[in-house]
Parts: sequence; structure tokens; C-alpha cells
Amino acid sequence: MFKKKSAYVLPVVVLLFLSLITSASTVGTRVDAQDSDKTQHQTVYFHTIESDHGKISGTTDEINWYQGADADRIFAERDPEAAAEIGGAPDSYYIVNDVDTLTTYPIADNATVTMQIFDHTGNMEDLDINWNESITLQQFMDQFNNTDVIDLSQFPYHITIQDGVITSIVQQYIP
Repeated sequence: MFKKKSAYVLPVVVLLFLSLITSASTVGTRVDAQDSDKTQHQTVYFHTIESDHGKISGTTDEINWYQGADADRIFAERDPEAAAEIGGAPDSYYIVNDVDTLTTYPIADNATVTMQIFDHTGNMEDLDINWNESITLQQFMDQFNNTDVIDLSQFPYHITIQDGVITSIVQQYIP
């Protein structure tokens, strides 16, 4: 009788042990996968871009950016009289900024910056659209802080944030 019990106990213990190993490794894999994918995409206005002791940061105000039919729908919900009068969102886009919270993020030294309109010469008459033009982060900082020709803080930007650091900045053109 003792032999029968031990014959059943060993397979049960082995199965229990294998079950624990499989469950533990599955949970660990899921946590690692979630931790490694900390990428966010936001649309923001930049309030400031600063460099302090070689560390670059940007203070942002997150917004909701709508285009096309979504813009028309949100515009009609928020301002039905104007929507009825003009027939839809002006220029087919609509911005909602209901929260005044500002968030400051570090900006990676190697962050990519893509512009649609940018001051190349310092002359207003030379401003022109150059779609998806890559510039350096330093050029962006210099122009952002110089509002003589164009105020870059008036444009929305689509940013990518990885592990809490801005890695990509794309200017949204507004007509």
C-alpha cells in the first residue's frame, strides 16, 4: 500500500513543480515585455525649451488634436452655433485643451526634430513651408527661443516619449 501512494505522489509533485515553473516564467516574460515598451505619443504645445548644465528639457501642455470628420464632430459638439454657421471645423482641424497642467520632460540629446515651417534666414519674406524638414535639436532650441520672425510655441507638436524622455519632435503645420 505504501508503494502505491509514493507512485502517485511523485508524478503529482513533478506536475506541480513544472506548473509553477511554467507560470513563473510566463508572468516574468509578460512583465518584462510591458516594462520594455514605455513609449507614449502625445500632441503638445511647448511652453519652454531650456538647457541647464547640458541637460535639455521641454515644458509641455498636452492637447487633443482632431482632423477631418473627427474635427467637425468635436467642433459641432463644443460650438454648435459656429459649426452650423460655417459648416465644420475651420481648416479641417480642431484643438481641445481642457487641462492647464504643464509637464516638463527631459529631451534626449539625439532627439529627432522634424519641422514644416522654419526660419532659415531671419527674414519674414523668406519663410516658406518645407515639409518634414529635419533639423538639429540645437537649431530647434535656438529658433524656439527667438521669436523675431516666427513664434514656434504657437504650433502644436507630436512628440514621442520613451522611458520618460522625449526622443522625437514633429511640428504640426497649421494653416
